[in-house]
Amino acid sequence: MRWLLLFFLTSLLAPADELVVLLHGLARSAKSMEKMEKTLVKEGYQILNLDYPSRKQPIHELSAFVSKKVTPHAAKATKVHFVTHSMGGIIVRHLQKHHPVKNLGRVVMLSPPNKGSEVIDKIGGNKIVKWVNGPAGGELGTGEKSTPLVLGPVSFELGIITGDRSINLINSSMLPGKDDGKVTVESAKVQGMKAFKVVHATHPFIMKKKKIIADVVTFLKEGRFKK
Repeated sequence: MRWLLLFFLTSLLAPADELVVLLHGLARSAKSMEKMEKTLVKEGYQILNLDYPSRKQPIHELSAFVSKKVTPHAAKATKVHFVTHSMGGIIVRHLQKHHPVKNLGRVVMLSPPNKGSEVIDKIGGNKIVKWVNGPAGGELGTGEKSTPLVLGPVSFELGIITGDRSINLINSSMLPGKDDGKVTVESAKVQGMKAFKVVHATHPFIMKKKKIIADVVTFLKEGRFKK
């Protein structure tokens, strides 16, 4: 009976040779993804919670940086999944277009600016904003220089979760429709995505909510979100 219970419990865990790469957002660090990391470790995944210099390099250089860090780990895994926050999702889109991970599994993006953000259009040229966001931040608008808009549809299995609550009323006043303080619900979408979910969460803290972390786990395992 004990062996049967053990078999049942281990069958609920992810295969030990599947890797999940966690990518934080602009001007954040790997620490912001630690709660997500702890849960995914318990679920049986290998984890690479990657710090990358989000404020110091343009997106194409950040993509190359991530590729270099992920490649040796990917070679040892049967599948490589990604869970991203904000700009981390744009890096994965750039990565798969220019430095593709061949054994890519599933991807979950939390509050990604997949169609850019009007906040960058309006205040991205401000000296303080440019200092805080760095060169990559300036690429996240909705105009001709928008990197997200030139990347095109996704060709991988993608689930997106975005929020409709804001603690930044100044930013929200610049955004049309429902938003999370940085990205509108509509701008989080991208052609080719498999699943999309809107939750009551704000941009800075969406990755820390237990229900959202549970949704991430479900998508990585089953390719769907909880109802």
